[in-house]
Amino acid sequence: MTKIPSFSDRIIDWYDIHGRKTLPWQQSKTPYKVWISEIMLQQTQVATVIPYFEKFMASFPSVLDLANAEQDEVLHHWTGLGYYARARNLHKAAQLIRDRYQGQFPESFDDVLSLPGIGRSTAGAVLSLSLGQHHAILDGNVKRVLARHGAISGWPGKKTVENQLWEIADRYTPKSEIQKYNQAMMDIGAMICTRSKPKCEQCPVAFDCQAQRQGKQTNYPGKKPKTEKPVKATHFLVLKQNGKVLLKQRPSKGIWGGLWCFPEFETATELEQYIQTTKILPSSVQSLSGFRHTFSHYHLDISASLVDLDNNHNQVMEPLVSGGYSEMWFNLFAPEKVGLAAATEKILAEVRSIEDEE
Repeated sequence: MTKIPSFSDRIIDWYDIHGRKTLPWQQSKTPYKVWISEIMLQQTQVATVIPYFEKFMASFPSVLDLANAEQDEVLHHWTGLGYYARARNLHKAAQLIRDRYQGQFPESFDDVLSLPGIGRSTAGAVLSLSLGQHHAILDGNVKRVLARHGAISGWPGKKTVENQLWEIADRYTPKSEIQKYNQAMMDIGAMICTRSKPKCEQCPVAFDCQAQRQGKQTNYPGKKPKTEKPVKATHFLVLKQNGKVLLKQRPSKGIWGGLWCFPEFETATELEQYIQTTKILPSSVQSLSGFRHTFSHYHLDISASLVDLDNNHNQVMEPLVSGGYSEMWFNLFAPEKVGLAAATEKILAEVRSIEDEE
């Protein structure tokens, strides 16, 4: 009777033939490159990340370049990727590496784990993929492969389920060829063991996959319990003058932390009262398209009013922003390199199209 190769041997053999080996962060591999790619790949597809990664590395080729950059510049390079706390944490971590480790990316697991924005799986991925250190990983793709292979019930966000998957990940992670194994596990999750319509016929560990034997692959891993997201609303004021619009920088904490947005009002009534008290002519005010922006925990319904100050004959340009936060007149057609919230980008696009028509 032929002995079946071990789980890890089958994974590694698959990688030799089918694994991804030409991604930009796999070339001339360093802990810094792998770290940047791992953070970018959180919640984001590889195809989306590649151009962002290449532009980011061109601007910040080393930890010191990133540490010494302005946060606005870092956020500008992140615009469009979403989950901006990732970029802020990257910047903070780079400054810690500069100040605490003389600009050299740390090679101790505990030191890497202590950096902002890095959890157990990311630390393991960075050190195993770049330096060949023996660490298991458990990102979303790996969780799906292991949960299906072992028919592990329950949502992986639940601690007991996650602990069970970590135990399996530790058990399967081989002592040698760790770089191939960990990369292959991520590749199989992304390319073969997909959320819907998994390609089981191409999977190297399908033979003893318990979910496949049950014919219930998509039942694993368990889904996050559904909760109805609350709906909130906000109202932006877009002040435009001489081809520029007024933006204010948001506080470092909270939604869109550190990014540039339009002045914001909690209610439409507050916005209307501001317009009335500043004696803006009604003919200068135009309603822009409303839209919904969805965060992880709630929906935000956004409306915006465009005020063309060039068409307003009253002098209303008193200081608008208070609370010590920066403000700027942002050039619509020669924009400054600053971090913009996705909602800001969407409104800017509409304002530009209005300008083009005039």
